[in-house]
Amino acid sequence: MTEPVGRRERKKAATRQNIADTALRLFLERGYDAVGIRDVAAEADVAVTTLFSHFASKEALVFERDQDFEKRLAKAVTDREPHEPIVPALRREMRDMVRHCASEGAAPTWHMIDATPALREYEESMRLRHAESLAAAIAADLDLPPGTTACRTIARFVTDAHAPAREAADPDAAVDEIFRMIEAAWEVAFPTATPRS
Repeated sequence: MTEPVGRRERKKAATRQNIADTALRLFLERGYDAVGIRDVAAEADVAVTTLFSHFASKEALVFERDQDFEKRLAKAVTDREPHEPIVPALRREMRDMVRHCASEGAAPTWHMIDATPALREYEESMRLRHAESLAAAIAADLDLPPGTTACRTIARFVTDAHAPAREAADPDAAVDEIFRMIEAAWEVAFPTATPRS
């Protein structure tokens, strides 16, 4: 008898979350470089192969919401209300993402990331990937060729907004300030763009 897909997916998600939570706890307790993949797998009570079926690398364990954030940015464009401009939809999504990452208790994780070259490199490559995904969504929405420079530039501005907003004393105000600049850049790049119907 086969297991219902919903239950299987829930178990898979629970295993993934357990691995990520265990890894982060160990990294913060012992230091990122002092903890190996085998340590995480043993503490999470899973096989190393199971860990790698959920996370492609040790760095990915720290950024367990990576794929979710990438999808959320693209969906802010593709799933927004008819006639809603793109920039306000992206502002709303970025505000939510920044709130999550600036929440109480997130500071130790960001200190660890800032102090670890491998994690900083991973974060940079992750942001670039998110920007490319977002640029593709913007280009498709505007019926422009994939890789259009203006779409890629706006997408980089949006993804790069995360760090300064997260680090600001008032993250919401910082998001608003940054997005006023993005809005101005949008007006220069796409002066005749109209929201889809």
